[in-house]
Amino acid sequence: MQYEGKERAAAVIFYDYEPEYYYLVYIDQYSGDVLNVKNMYTDFFYLVLQGHYYLWLPADVGQPIVATATLIFVVMLITGMVLWWPKKKRRKQRFSIRWNARWRRRNYDLHNVLGFYVMVIALVLGLTGLVWGFAWFGNSVYRIAGGDKVTLYEEPPSAMQRAVMTPQPIDELWLRLANENPGADVLEVHFPENDTASVAVTINPDRFTYWKSDYRFYDQYTLEEIPVDQVYGRLDNASGADKLMRMNYDIHTGAILGLPGKILAFFASLICASLPVTGFCIWYGRKYKKPSHERVATSVEASREIPQEV
Repeated sequence: MQYEGKERAAAVIFYDYEPEYYYLVYIDQYSGDVLNVKNMYTDFFYLVLQGHYYLWLPADVGQPIVATATLIFVVMLITGMVLWWPKKKRRKQRFSIRWNARWRRRNYDLHNVLGFYVMVIALVLGLTGLVWGFAWFGNSVYRIAGGDKVTLYEEPPSAMQRAVMTPQPIDELWLRLANENPGADVLEVHFPENDTASVAVTINPDRFTYWKSDYRFYDQYTLEEIPVDQVYGRLDNASGADKLMRMNYDIHTGAILGLPGKILAFFASLICASLPVTGFCIWYGRKYKKPSHERVATSVEASREIPQEV
């Protein structure tokens, strides 16, 4: 169950693997009335997200394909930058697009110039994507940054004790956390899935980002907090490397810089999407280039059509 302030509806999330379902039920937190029921499997943005993660294929098939494609993209960015790097005499030409040139030249300039300007952002988007795509890459980044904790999100188990303190322990826990964190934008409580599971709680002071969240876990019988030695724990206990891993999603989407960052990431992504198209045109033009005698004949015919000044 997720609360996002006093003016927004509470969201109750229902999810399971077998039988598989995923619903969001929005409830008026004051009257308890059901405002809307959303089937996430038919939600537009959820479908787009599944395409972005898995190409709408089974996760064990689509995820490696996307990760490998992202790795290739990063390699092509770096090698493309090496090819772009101009000599001193031609350096000024590589920063502008010749709009009045022939379409092949314009296409070449669009690929090179736009690719250069978006290079850094595209590289950041690609590398943050690889953190999720390959476990070895994400763990390597974390270890190089100085991290020494578990990088996966894991919920610790509760002790098998039946001494429930109150008839409604989840309600008591929520009230306690709400009073302790009056400035939280998001307060999310995960009900335990079975007799040994813990109560997972997320407290986020900024609902537009995720890295500042406190991830806490409580014994479902005693409501005592269970300490964890992982990246996703209390923010106060997070090291610099832990915060870097927490920021990965916000960096990937540009949310780390607020709305301007998301707009920047959006337009950078559009330019990245154009690079394979313009790059293909360059490749096709070189591979299937007309023979020299045909190009000369074409040029002669074109010159005849141009009025000659006397």
